Parts: sequence; structure tokens; C-alpha cells
Amino acid sequence: MKSPCILGAVQYCRRILLISLLCAFLPLTIAAQRHERLIENWKPLHYSVDIRLNDQLSEIASATTTIRATILRPNVRVIDLDFGVLPIDSVTVNNAPAQFGRAPNRLNVRLNLTPRRGDQIDITVKYHGRPADGLMLTTDRDGKPSATGDNWPDRVHHWIPSFDHPSAKATVSFKVTAPARDLVVANGAPVGFRGNFGGTTTWTFNESRPIPPYCMVIVVNEGAKFDVPGTSTPLSYYVPQVDRPYAMKGFSPAPAALTYFSQLIAPYPYEKLAMIVGATRFGGMENSSAIVFSSNLLVPNPTARVSEKFGIPVGNVDVVAHEIAHQWFGDSVTESTWADLWLSEGFATYFAGLFIQKHEGEARFRGYMKQAAETAFAYEKQTRTPLYDRNTEDLFKLLNGNNYQKGAWVLHMLRVRLGDDAFFRGLRNYYNAHRNGIASSEDLRAALEKASGKKLKDFFARWVYGTGHPIYELSWNRAELAGAGGSLVVKLDQKQPDQAFLDPVTIEVVSGTLKKRFVIQPTGKLTVKSFPFRQPPGEIRLDPDETLLKEVVPAR
Repeated sequence: MKSPCILGAVQYCRRILLISLLCAFLPLTIAAQRHERLIENWKPLHYSVDIRLNDQLSEIASATTTIRATILRPNVRVIDLDFGVLPIDSVTVNNAPAQFGRAPNRLNVRLNLTPRRGDQIDITVKYHGRPADGLMLTTDRDGKPSATGDNWPDRVHHWIPSFDHPSAKATVSFKVTAPARDLVVANGAPVGFRGNFGGTTTWTFNESRPIPPYCMVIVVNEGAKFDVPGTSTPLSYYVPQVDRPYAMKGFSPAPAALTYFSQLIAPYPYEKLAMIVGATRFGGMENSSAIVFSSNLLVPNPTARVSEKFGIPVGNVDVVAHEIAHQWFGDSVTESTWADLWLSEGFATYFAGLFIQKHEGEARFRGYMKQAAETAFAYEKQTRTPLYDRNTEDLFKLLNGNNYQKGAWVLHMLRVRLGDDAFFRGLRNYYNAHRNGIASSEDLRAALEKASGKKLKDFFARWVYGTGHPIYELSWNRAELAGAGGSLVVKLDQKQPDQAFLDPVTIEVVSGTLKKRFVIQPTGKLTVKSFPFRQPPGEIRLDPDETLLKEVVPAR
């Protein structure tokens, strides 16, 4: 944001304060303080995963995963894979037996020859057993056996040896052998299907775009599949048999969301989209091209508020739009570190709001954003952390009111500040620049600055790398009207314990049928401003269009 120029010591102090804020919060070259794996010695390029499940889907009968990796530094002697506790049958490098060692959640593979920087190698691990996590082997709503990948944030290594960090994106192919009674779906395009002797079927899928490891998924069960006609992207619904009557209506927002986000940002980034009811610990999990929703998504709820547009619970509309938005933001453009998670969850939350605004109207959108604000405030009362959170060690605790709801509000405030044209042009540029790759908060700032021609360093320093939100107290003195020669003197005080927010604040002055708007540009926690207004105001409304994440307290 830009603030008016002031003179002398006050200006100097503000500049020093701003420099201090930026030095404290900008992550341009500083790695996250929590322990995160860094891509230093090698990185994965492609995973080839061949899994055979037993008849009851209670364990992996056998699996072979080959990781094609590229070497990034000279003298790399060990490939340190993330891997759980499953028994290992063999390990090879370029088809030659390799020595390996195990540590907690780690498989260290020793290279027989020292590769050169830029070399590509294939590490093949054969294993079996029942994963401790990640691949959920359970029953569906029909009571039938099911297997569902559920990997967020770093649980894929329990069933696939991998580099288990969102920045380590790679392509993946799955070959899944399961009982012939079952349907199978995985990331990417279906490329093969064959029946085998012994009552099994082998399904093959190939995802040709690099995806984060937490989005790598297979789903196996005896459910039903519905193909949706008339969509440019192949769209299918996979549900338990008991949910067959509700599948088409329950997922009815999906075609509209696909169309809207494709037009707003860019064409859908993957080969197909499967909407799956399965086993996940979340309301929805945004696996690339194969979203999994909780098992109760389509269970009728007679007490739920129903969407007038889609005829299903409004919460279901929200979650369907949210997970589809992730296909662009989170999956195709992935956060570079966990500190940038808001670039995934905040985007998906806000884009679900944009979908609501388009298809269900302004009133519903405002209600959605109001609820988001309340959630953000409630989280802040318990935990005061920046949106860009480098410290929280428990990754599940990052699923909070900061990364979702405050992140959505930051995007909304940027949209209001820049205007729709520059804001969405900036988002499209950001997406296209980082599609199939990773991005940081600074990448987003740069794209929005370029699209708008406005500097956003101050805004990001306060809203992304700082904590809190403004708590405004607005007052005026009626007695000053005459003495000020027909002007209205307004005092805007900020009561939050954090430093001042310098966002422009719109006020609307109402006197009878007369309404007039003014803008206050704060210069600190207390700002006093005089405006021309010749008659006594009956009411002054702060932020009448609800464009700021803020609280307002009564004047004392």
C-alpha cells in the first residue's frame, strides 16, 4: 500500500519500521525455520508404481516402485528416500542390486557408482505389507473392502518410496492389480485395462504432468461409476452403491465449476477429473485429477441449508468448488514450502467464494466471506502466527483459519485494491508462469505488481508476513461541524495490539436520504481526517461494502 508523505522524524521512524518489518518477514532467500526437506542432491522426475492388492484389499500383496531421479550435485553417493515401515524385498539402481539402510521413515539407497551432475538414474524398490498410513485399507458405506490413497501432508511415503515434500513434483504412472469385482481409478489418463487369470484385473493410468507427492492416489472399491456427458474435460463420479441415487445431483456443481475456473484462469490442467466418495480424513482431498470426498458427502441431511441454485446442502457446494479450484492452485501451481500453504488453501477457499458469487449471488458471497472472517478471528484468538508461517512443526495444525479463511480475505482485499481487471490478469500470469511447478508468496506479489503497476511490498509485509488484523474504533464530534465551517472531523483509531494497518478505509456518511462516501488513508494507529459535509450525520458506516478483514468496536 502507499501512504501519504510526512516529514521529519515521523517519516524517518516509519521508514525504519517498514525496513524492520520486511527484514523480519520477507522469505526471499531464507528457508523455512521448521524442518523441511530441501531439494539439494537429487530430485524425482517420474514414479512408476506397480501395486497388486490382495483379495480383501487388506494389504499390498506386492509392489514395485521405480523412481527416475536426476542428480543435482557432484559426488552424490546416497539417495535418501522417504519410506515407512513396509518390508522390503529388494532394491536396485539401474537394474543392478544396491545396498540400502533404513532409518525412521527413511530408506537410504547407496549408489554403486558415483553419478555426475545431470545424470538420471532409476531406483527400484520392491516391497509388500499393510501400510501404517497413507493408503487407507478399510470398508466403504456398503461395508465392502476399499483402498484409498489419502496422503496429505506427507503420508505418501507410507506406501510409496518417495521424496515426500510438495516441492518435489514429478509425473507418475500407476499399474494396479485388484479383484475383478472392483473399480480402480488413479491420477491421470486411463491407458490400459486387462483381465488376468485368477479373477483379477490390472488397470493402468498415466499422469503426464508433474504433481506433488501428496496428490498421488489410487482408489479401489466395488462402487459405481457415472460418466457426465457434455463436458470438455472427461468428468466422472465414483460412489458407493448405496449413493447411486444421489451421485449426479450431489456432484451437480462440478461441471459449472470446471467451466467457470477454466474461463477465469486457464484451461483445466489435467487429462480427466474423477470425483470420488471414499476414505479420507478430510472433507475433501484435492488429489490431481482424482478428488476424494468424505464418505458422508452424499448422505441426505434434512436439516442442512440447501442451495437454491443446485438443490444440495450449501456446504457441499462449497467443498466441491473448493476441491476443484485446487486443481489449478495447489496441484498445478504448488506451494514451494509449507509456509506458503495459503497459496493453496487460501486460493481454493476464495475461488469457492468466487463460484458462489457468480452462481448464487452477492448476498450468499458476503455471508460466505463474513463466516470466513469469523473463523479467522477465532483462530487468531488461540494462535497468533503470520499467514506465512515458518514455525508450526505439526503440519496438520497448518489446516487453520489463517491458511484458509485469512488467505481468502487477503486475496479479496487485493482484488478490491487492484480492481478485477488487474487482479485476475495478475492471477492468470502467476498461474501460467508457475503451471506444473512451484511458487512462493513473493512470486504472487511480483505477478500482481506487474499486472497492476502498483507496489504491494507494504501490503504483503503487513498481511502475509505480519500478524493480526485491524480493530477499528470510529468517532466524530458533532460540535465541530459549525466551528469547522461545514466540515466533518472523523477519528479512526486502531485498537489491535499489533502495529497499524495502513489500508485505505472507506466510510459512508448518511444524513436522511443523503449518502456520501469518503476515504481515510491511515498514517498510524490514530488518524484524524476532515471532510466537507454541511449537515449533521445520522450515521457513519465504516467499510460499507465489507472489503476489509477487520473488526469494529463502538466508540467510547
